[in-house]
Amino acid sequence: MCAILPPSAANLLTERPGSVEGVLTRLDLRSGDGPVASRLPRPEPAPDGPLEAVRAIIAAVRERGDDALREFTERFDGVSPASLKVARDEIADAAARTPAAVREALAAAAANVDAYHRHQLLDDVLHERGGVTVTERHLPVRRAGCYVPGGRAAYPSTLIMTTVPARVAGVDEIAVCVPPGPDGRIADVTLAAAAAMGIDEIHPVGGAQAIAALAYGTESIGAVDVIAGPGNAYVALAQREVAGVVGVPAAFAGPSEVVVVADASADATFAAADVILQAEHGPDGLAWLVTWDEATAGAVEAEVVRLAARADRRAEMEATLSNSGYSVVCSSVEQALDVVNEIAPEHLELMVGDPEALVPLVRNAGAVFCGPWAPASLGDYAAGPNHVLPTDGTARFASALGVRDFLRSMHVVSADRSGLERLASHVIALAEAEGLTAHAESVRLRLAPADAASPESPAERSP
Repeated sequence: MCAILPPSAANLLTERPGSVEGVLTRLDLRSGDGPVASRLPRPEPAPDGPLEAVRAIIAAVRERGDDALREFTERFDGVSPASLKVARDEIADAAARTPAAVREALAAAAANVDAYHRHQLLDDVLHERGGVTVTERHLPVRRAGCYVPGGRAAYPSTLIMTTVPARVAGVDEIAVCVPPGPDGRIADVTLAAAAAMGIDEIHPVGGAQAIAALAYGTESIGAVDVIAGPGNAYVALAQREVAGVVGVPAAFAGPSEVVVVADASADATFAAADVILQAEHGPDGLAWLVTWDEATAGAVEAEVVRLAARADRRAEMEATLSNSGYSVVCSSVEQALDVVNEIAPEHLELMVGDPEALVPLVRNAGAVFCGPWAPASLGDYAAGPNHVLPTDGTARFASALGVRDFLRSMHVVSADRSGLERLASHVIALAEAEGLTAHAESVRLRLAPADAASPESPAERSP
């Protein structure tokens, strides 16, 4: 059971040395009228500045190729990589330098992710009816681009999450872009993940410039058919800009989000740990606690303060909690689920007595984690499902990255004469209703008497 918070969270902030700035902001929805949507804080509309900058970057990469990539990498990352492609021996050397325990964890995670995603493979669909046969074939794209965040942090798990479904789908070529670190190199552990996956095309390029290169191609980076992978706001904007030129699945995955729904049975420390686990990604994310028990809200808020104050990435957590960290007290479980469905979070945790009973009430979420032993980090690394999830409310219409994002379906239609005869009158009627007489005539010609409409066979033609 959660205990009532003795002093207020504000007092903890001012009285305890080392406490974090920006504890969760309390929202009380138990009183007042109006729909939930009108009572929740709304994100500020994105300013035009970043979009204009992203468009300028994309235009420069299209026009100047590798020269633009080098310029932007030096400007934004502060480094000048010796090459825009990582050599194979450098990948192997980095893997050798990676501790054995980490390599073992990478292999285990990759195996679990691979096993799960193989269940997503689609069989061809065959439909036969009255002389007409339709086959739906599922074909992989030829070349995929995987974006993996990097720079001052390393995300080998994202390399696994983006490349595994592409491999399972049967993609021939996979190119990976990763922002270089302060030393101009990609982190060893990320290269070790690439080695574990058998990926040998890796480019030390990040940001909007990497997305532009993957979409349009440069001297060093060939254009791809699909771009997958999460990034910051600039990466997400760039993906939106190139969508249509290439496929961009998973709803342009952006900054990380979590909503923890907790009742009085929840362990306050567990709940607080999971509220802040996504907050450590940085200031653009979202971290919410939603409950219908005020004592639970107070206890979790106190634990958020305590845990964040001692966290390694305290600065990132402070920024997220200050900007978009909320503790919402609702009048009922139904209202709490209304809040969840309005937010449509990337990660949703149900830390309640019977989480499975609430799952049918969840309409909008990228991934749902049930109970105290299924933190979002389990899914982020090793459970098997993908951690590239829809963000910024796009879980209303989008899904996690998966094998299907690297596949296309193609219909193959065949028919015998009886099949065409059976449907001919309908085809002709609809074609003429649309004023497309040539469509109608193509059917009539085939069904006209042989001596009136059939072309001569080569053997019948006069010499």
